[in-house]
Amino acid sequence: MQERLHEAEILADRTAAESAESWRQRDLSVLWHPCTQMREHPGTLPLVPISHGRGAWLVGHDGRHYLDAVSSWWTNLFGHAEPRIAAAVAAQAGRLEQVMLAGFSHEPAVRLAERLLDIAPREPGRAPLAKVFYADNGSAGVEAALKMAFHWFHNRGEHGRTRFVALENGYHGETIGALSVGDIPLYRQVYAPLLKEALFAPSPDAWLAEPGQSPAERAEQAAAGLAALLERHPGEVCALILEPRLQCAGGMRMHDPLYLRRARELCDAHGVLLIADEIATGFGRTGTMFAFEQAGTMPDLMCVSKGLTGGFLPLAAVLATQDIYDAFLDDSRERAFLHSHSYTGNPLACAAALASLDIFASDDVIERNRVTAQSLRALSAPFADHRHVADVRQAGMVVAFELTRDGDRSTPFPAGARIGLRAYRAALQRGVVLRPLGDVLYWMPPYCIDADQLALLAETTLAAIDEAVACA
Repeated sequence: MQERLHEAEILADRTAAESAESWRQRDLSVLWHPCTQMREHPGTLPLVPISHGRGAWLVGHDGRHYLDAVSSWWTNLFGHAEPRIAAAVAAQAGRLEQVMLAGFSHEPAVRLAERLLDIAPREPGRAPLAKVFYADNGSAGVEAALKMAFHWFHNRGEHGRTRFVALENGYHGETIGALSVGDIPLYRQVYAPLLKEALFAPSPDAWLAEPGQSPAERAEQAAAGLAALLERHPGEVCALILEPRLQCAGGMRMHDPLYLRRARELCDAHGVLLIADEIATGFGRTGTMFAFEQAGTMPDLMCVSKGLTGGFLPLAAVLATQDIYDAFLDDSRERAFLHSHSYTGNPLACAAALASLDIFASDDVIERNRVTAQSLRALSAPFADHRHVADVRQAGMVVAFELTRDGDRSTPFPAGARIGLRAYRAALQRGVVLRPLGDVLYWMPPYCIDADQLALLAETTLAAIDEAVACA
């Protein structure tokens, strides 16, 4: 009897493996994957067909479980297939799945806009964010914000303000406009002839601090660089765009919130709009609902996406002040913001976002995240003593590990060694997803992750690093 059961288990495993391989082959015959050198699939870069997800876990067609330690590109907040969000989407699908938002409206779009404005960053004495414009992904939201900023000055008769300032090592998406204000060569170098020329200010990244320089001092130094840049281009700049607290795609580089305060002051002094790209940093990732709150100030335009729907559906929003909105009001269509997406304010996506905000309220998510962040800090602390870890940094629910040869900040591993990829493969074999940014590994787990899963994450990360650097 036991032999027959064992044979059945072997057969089930074989069937699952064959099913996974079948899906891999079907995939590679028809799909072109994002941000991927397709020649590396499936040999160098594993291709894992996923059947379903539950909580912090993804489950492959072969039955293997994978801890989603990067929240599926930073989108998933409360776990896969979260039943409350799923129920809200299903209920909305039975009422209204889509209607164009030009000339029409619907309850989920209105309610979501009200709630987003209610929780947006504020500053005493400054007019709050007052209007919401929807888009359908983060890059599209950035495009809308950039166009709003330029068009606002155009409508005011300030036609010379046509330039944008962004931060070195920043990332804001991969559409043409978003790439124009990004500073990561991997993404922009091929498309450089197509891009609008932006001005890049020094990053306040604490990793770049000089010996003995604190993160706050580094922030002040970078702010001085921004001030000098704005002074060199009087009357030319319409907006500064930045990722508050955390440059995600740039290697999870973090900066002191003091920089945001200084940036706000400088934008005011030079009559420049400030755009906060909270696409990845919003909705509790850095310890507060929005990262900008940590500076005690606010932007003129704020882009949100990714976690907005709890990871269920694509949706983005640009929050703007009343003053910006008012400049577009006129009898002339030329002054109107003629920018649209077919699925602007999609009812299903708005319903998912509303359910996500309900969870924030009912579960006291921000406070729970603070407890989880303490666990992340404790579990990541020993990595600072690892021979090949040059830096361990944290912003709320995000922890990053900078891997260099012998932990020397000035000696990265050779690019050809692909240490990050080696670590990724090693972790995946152990059932944990750690998608690297070059040779930076990071934790950005869904908020539902529990103590046992955190322990597994730390144990696997250490083993993956050890395996990756063993031959380096």
